[in-house]
Amino acid sequence: MSVEARSWVGTLFRLVLAGIWFWSGMAKLLETDLARSQAIAAYRIFPASWVDFLGWALPISEVVLAILLLLGLFTRLAAIGTALLMTAFIIGISSVWIRGYSIDCGCFGGGGDISEDGKTWRYSSELLRDFLFTGMAVWLIAWPRTKFSLDGWMFGGRPEAYEYDELDDDTDDLSDDATDDAEPLEEQTR
Repeated sequence: MSVEARSWVGTLFRLVLAGIWFWSGMAKLLETDLARSQAIAAYRIFPASWVDFLGWALPISEVVLAILLLLGLFTRLAAIGTALLMTAFIIGISSVWIRGYSIDCGCFGGGGDISEDGKTWRYSSELLRDFLFTGMAVWLIAWPRTKFSLDGWMFGGRPEAYEYDELDDDTDDLSDDATDDAEPLEEQTR
């Protein structure tokens, strides 16, 4: 895939993730403190003393990631944060499923204990969704150069600003003629 095509795919992923994070974070921030705390406590992972802090820290982190991804600012770092947070969600959802609890994940507001109806389908669809989002984030970690980004404007689109990007296929192939015409190193130094 060419650098141009990768940058368009990355732009799509960046904007989708920004929208998801903004929706998720704002839905949680607009809830009551009690609702946020119940959603976190339902996972039965964290000590009670952490629940209120996480109830605020999580949605604020999501909104910050949304803004960074929307602007295309520090794209690789925002993608790393996204991948880590999505991995934590995958572990959390898997944990409650394995332990037999039935909860609403609270991913887009709500959350807490619910009835057993459709538990398997609900958890598997939530995990598939989070794996998809993690895959998008991993793409952006590997190829953070996207269209309409502040990163591109700040770094002027220079490839060296994206040290892990592959070079365009046209530039990394050396022609055989150029290497055949080069003098051996011994002759150049005499």
